[in-house]
Amino acid sequence: MTIQYSERKVYTVYELTLSVKSSLEEGFSDIWLEGEVSNLRIPGSGHIYLTLKDERAQIRGIIFRSQVRSLRFLPKDGQHLLCRGHITVYEPKGEYQIIFTYIEPKGLGALQQAFEELKERLKSEGLFDEARKRPLPLYPEKIGIVTSPTGAAIRDILNIIGRRFPAVDILINPVPVQGEGAAELIAEAVNEMNRMGDIDVLIVTRGGGSIEDLWAFNEEVVARAIYNSRIPVISAIGHEIDYTISDFVADLRVPTPSAAAEIVVKSRDELVEKVDAMTNRIVNRMIGIIHERRGRIQEELRGMPDLRRMIEGCFLRVDEYIYRLNINISGRMQASRSRFANAVARLDTLSPLAVLKRGYAIARKVPSMETLKASSEVSVGDRIDLRLYEGELRCRVEEKI
Repeated sequence: MTIQYSERKVYTVYELTLSVKSSLEEGFSDIWLEGEVSNLRIPGSGHIYLTLKDERAQIRGIIFRSQVRSLRFLPKDGQHLLCRGHITVYEPKGEYQIIFTYIEPKGLGALQQAFEELKERLKSEGLFDEARKRPLPLYPEKIGIVTSPTGAAIRDILNIIGRRFPAVDILINPVPVQGEGAAELIAEAVNEMNRMGDIDVLIVTRGGGSIEDLWAFNEEVVARAIYNSRIPVISAIGHEIDYTISDFVADLRVPTPSAAAEIVVKSRDELVEKVDAMTNRIVNRMIGIIHERRGRIQEELRGMPDLRRMIEGCFLRVDEYIYRLNINISGRMQASRSRFANAVARLDTLSPLAVLKRGYAIARKVPSMETLKASSEVSVGDRIDLRLYEGELRCRVEEKI
């Protein structure tokens, strides 16, 4: 018995990929497909990258920029689409994807439907009202952050704040930002930050992702924790195109974590420049006021007489008044002296001493020293005192005549 073996066909990876590519592109050159959008991305190139999925499988797809221009709407995560396109294979990675040439919405996906329903209910309760939203503090001293401790979001925030104003204090409350139980832990972290009492502003943040990745921030428990927060809350979830329920409830929604860091603290250099500018404005204003007042005073002085001449005139008048006063005082003093001399002379003529000087004496009875006016006032043997112009005599009465 003779056994013969056929030659084996051995493909290279590239050959196999080309073969699969040819089969898929020929067999599925024009197909219709429906599914829920996830992982939507629109980079700077303008192409739209997304994943279309159902309960059991998913496929990557792309809408090229040339086709995007003709779309009547832009797809969103969670949206259910009816699409037309063709299968292609990307050889370097051996991955197949669908190139969409036409899309139209076909209802909402389950997550998107839940999002819209919760959004409308919370809005009707007033959780999104602009009137209740508070302004952020201009110069916070302590910032609280609720996020994953290992994600890119926290690194971006810390780098930017450290560069702009390193003196501010930062407190991080680490939480999982996706997966089962994440919403409850995020809500509890917000509540815990409020119980601390010394935090000026709170950032709730995470990086981008699919609607499933961001879903914790669409949960009602997180929305109500943010609504009840006494601390102003900044919501910085995902990328610019991503919106969550937390964004609508927060006091401020920013498109990225980096934007939150830029807004929450002022740059130290900017503050220095503002202080310098304010100082210059104040100095210039004061100089302007001084110049204005100086000009006004000079105008008023031009309408006034020469103060120096006025003062010199006053000095002359004062000297004249002093001269006149001296003359008046001298005349009065001379008249007073004359009157005083005359009075003294008159008094001198009336003085008992003047009489005694002419040889008379004053007799006084001893010991009473009463002045005697008649001889009958004494008896023989009484003692008397005679006051002369110069000196006194003590005598005894020997005979009354």
